[in-house]
Amino acid sequence: MKKRGIEIKWGILFAVIGLIWMILERSMGLHDENIEKHATYTNFFGILAVAVFVAGLLDKRKNYYNGVMSWKQGFISGLVITLIITILSPITSYITHTYITPGYFPNMQEYTVETGKMTQEIAGKYFSLGSYILQSAIFGLVAGVITSAVVALFVRKKAKIEPEGS
Repeated sequence: MKKRGIEIKWGILFAVIGLIWMILERSMGLHDENIEKHATYTNFFGILAVAVFVAGLLDKRKNYYNGVMSWKQGFISGLVITLIITILSPITSYITHTYITPGYFPNMQEYTVETGKMTQEIAGKYFSLGSYILQSAIFGLVAGVITSAVVALFVRKKAKIEPEGS
């Protein structure tokens, strides 16, 4: 457990930040009166997501690997963070759509039908708790693997080699 404690911490922190982001989106009206802007502004969460991975891998490098970390070590740590996020995603989806913004699904269904983007039947299936739980788990897994691979490239650090005679 101690070996993966840092990753567990950052996976949980990611989930908490995600819930705070949902509160922010709702307070900005992106789940109701400004729903037409939701698809654009929700993408900004990606910046926070990457920042969490960077901070998590830097934390791991500094506090577990004593300032030195290979790409493979960083990638594996990122995968563990991804696993924690994926495990927590059904819980965060449930909290979001039951307590933070229970009107999101009906609002989004109405918006997509009124704008001709979807039929009522398709919107009803797509904008539902079950669909979003599945989408968030799959997207979180895929995005987490890619983010882990890229971030590990930037946070890897080799040991300094001291010159002979020093």
